[in-house]
Amino acid sequence: MKIITAQEHQTASKTGVLELANDVDPRTLDLSGITRIDLQFPAFTDGRAYSQAFLLRRRLRFSGELRATGDVLIDQLVQMQRTGFDVAVLKEGVDASAAQRQLDRYAGFYQGSAVETQPHFAQAA
Repeated sequence: MKIITAQEHQTASKTGVLELANDVDPRTLDLSGITRIDLQFPAFTDGRAYSQAFLLRRRLRFSGELRATGDVLIDQLVQMQRTGFDVAVLKEGVDASAAQRQLDRYAGFYQGSAVETQPHFAQAA
């Protein structure tokens, strides 16, 4: 998972980008030509964007970039990565190196995820 600042997010190209509110059902959308979807976390306690990411990756087979925006906290990054997010936009004042340490802390998982669906025991050695 890539970590970026709010400033980097603001200056990124908006071509092919869909900004999706967290109350929209992704299954109702036409994703033709969309290369990036920005999913919103209006508050760290609102986890609907996790469900949207999972739906986009597993059911809709969206292979473009999924970006977590809004109230993104360091302790949520691992779960974001496991539900299919590629990029997390950190709030102002959040240390990017601390965020990267959080991601580096976990080398692997026994269960499957939205991206790596096979559980660890079922993967080829």
